[in-house]
Amino acid sequence: MNPYAKFLGDRKPLEVIAESPAAITQNVQRIGSAGMERPYGEGKWNARQILCHLADCELVFAFRLRQALSQDHHVIQPFDQDTWATRYAHMPGELALTVFCAARQWNIALLRTVQPEEAIKPVSHPERGDMTFAVIVETIAGHDLNHRAQLEIIAGAN
Repeated sequence: MNPYAKFLGDRKPLEVIAESPAAITQNVQRIGSAGMERPYGEGKWNARQILCHLADCELVFAFRLRQALSQDHHVIQPFDQDTWATRYAHMPGELALTVFCAARQWNIALLRTVQPEEAIKPVSHPERGDMTFAVIVETIAGHDLNHRAQLEIIAGAN
C-alpha cells in the first residue's frame, strides 16, 4: 500500500506533479522571508526545512525514476530523511525552491515520455515491498500534496 496515495484521491498524479512548482512557489511568496522559520505545527518542520526536503526528494525521485526505467526489477535505495534534514539548518530555502523547480521540470519532461508498458515495470522498495513505476509517480504526487498542505498552513498563519 502506497502511504501517499491517500492524498491523491481521484487526481491524476502527473497533473499534481506538474502544478506543484507553481503552487509551492505561490505559498513561499505568501510566507515571505520573515515566515521561513515558522513551522506548520509544534515540533514540525518549518517552511525552509520543507523546501530543503522537497529539493532533496526531487533529486532522489529523479534518480529513482531513471533507474526504474533503465533497469529490470530495480531495487530502490531508501534514505533517512531525518538524517538528511540535520544539514538543513544552514541551507537557504530560496535555493532549495530553485533546485526543486528545476529538477521537477526535468522530471516532468521525462514522465511525459513514459509509455503504458513502462508504467507497470516492477520495482522493489526495501521498506515498502514490491511496486511499479506508476506507484513511484503516485508517491511523488502524494508527497507533493502532503507538503503543499503544510506550506499552506504556514502561509495562512501570516
